[in-house]
Amino acid sequence: MRSLSEIIAPSNFSPPAASIGLNTNIFEINLINLILVLGILFYYGKGVLINLLENRERAISNTIRDAEERHAEATEKLQRARIRLQQAEIKADEIRVSGLTQMEKERRDLADAADKDLNGFEESKNFAIRFEKQRAIEQVRQQVSRLASERALESLSSRLINANELHLRVIDYHIGLLKAMSNKST
Repeated sequence: MRSLSEIIAPSNFSPPAASIGLNTNIFEINLINLILVLGILFYYGKGVLINLLENRERAISNTIRDAEERHAEATEKLQRARIRLQQAEIKADEIRVSGLTQMEKERRDLADAADKDLNGFEESKNFAIRFEKQRAIEQVRQQVSRLASERALESLSSRLINANELHLRVIDYHIGLLKAMSNKST
């Protein structure tokens, strides 16, 4: 393969003075060629390099700005989330207190209802006891009245029998007197 220096200055061409050419063999490059290559690269590549650096700087700045914006948004969202959390905790405490209050109220209402039911049962029991007591007293009265009536009837019966017997004796006595008087008169 031919080198660039051979293309620019062929080997059969010999310049009248010392030749200045571009040597592309990397091992044979001398200081002048190196300075020349670097100068060309710097001259032509300066704008490109600056543009690359500016583009990179803009990209980094945009990335930093975006990151800062996302950080600010995340911080704001975190603050809103903390506020919502505090509100939720306050609401949960209110619900807990309300629930405890409601539970205590319902417990008291239940205890009051149980007391009322117990009092109602006690009144029903007392009423039933009074009713049964009155019924028992009435039954005893009826039995006493019946027994008294029976005894009175027995007593009256026996007195009537006694009175009848006495009356019959008196009649018999009178008949006997009459017979005795009639026998004496005859």
